[in-house]
Amino acid sequence: MQKNYRVLLYYKYTAIENPEKFKDEHLAYCKSQNLLGRILVSSEGINGTLSGTFEQTENYMNYLKSLQGFQDTFFKIDEVDAHAFSKMHVRVKKELVNLSLEEDVNPLEITGKYLEPIEFYQKLQDPNTVVIDARNDYEFDLGHFRGAIKPEIKNFRDLPNWIRENEDQFKDKEILTYCTGGVRCEKFSGWLIKEGFNVAGQLHGGIHNYGTSKDTEGKLWDGKMYVFDERIAVDINKHEHVVVGRDYFTNEPCERYINCGNPECNKQILASEASEKKYLGSCSHACRIHPNNRYVKKHNLTVDFVLQHIDSNLEPQI
Repeated sequence: MQKNYRVLLYYKYTAIENPEKFKDEHLAYCKSQNLLGRILVSSEGINGTLSGTFEQTENYMNYLKSLQGFQDTFFKIDEVDAHAFSKMHVRVKKELVNLSLEEDVNPLEITGKYLEPIEFYQKLQDPNTVVIDARNDYEFDLGHFRGAIKPEIKNFRDLPNWIRENEDQFKDKEILTYCTGGVRCEKFSGWLIKEGFNVAGQLHGGIHNYGTSKDTEGKLWDGKMYVFDERIAVDINKHEHVVVGRDYFTNEPCERYINCGNPECNKQILASEASEKKYLGSCSHACRIHPNNRYVKKHNLTVDFVLQHIDSNLEPQI
């Protein structure tokens, strides 16, 4: 059955002289097309994801490609049943992705070789290469390439320090790297080269492109891919589905993400509906008894009720 909406995932490193002006014009255009999504703009380019109808997204792609410097923007496209966002935001940032480097990396000057999906697939099977996931730990926990190294990081900016602390794992190997759509790998692979590592290449178009490519169809990918919209997770491997996610509480297979009920924590955890119910949608005792716990408020639970069921084997009857 044909789906009526599409999600666009894209980025483009190119010089933007006046990001504030660009942002205002871009937001006005997106609103005129009734698009929804999140776009980051900086002096170094654009990074965005949008949802809209076929016509709306076609208009947007044509509009962006009509602008100077954006003619060859590579769009990754998903067909979906409805909007993947509830609002439209365009914001100016210092960097498209934040690596917090002492000396910034310009992907237009230095970046790893682009590997098309079939090339990446072949390299994945080469024993002389190591594969580094350039995403955050919660993204990796939901899904990743088979045999990939997991950086224990909460934020992309922590990746360089993690690499320096763990370089013995890959200093004598060829390095492959990948991320969701490719924007993070542009800077990360360039930084690796500047640091003297042997970079075999980066996955062109990211995991998304690998999953939609007819040459690979997601082979050697396990789990699902985390996405930054209301879908949360999407399938990649068209041939088999191996669940790698584990319930935060039970360690059983799980691919369902929730945010901790404590708004001051907001930790993303994998949890089944049963676990969410039993543990009041919260990652810890402190979060369960937090006065602003969203789960507790949503279900109108009393303090006595919460305390009665905290960390017990009883399942709250809501």
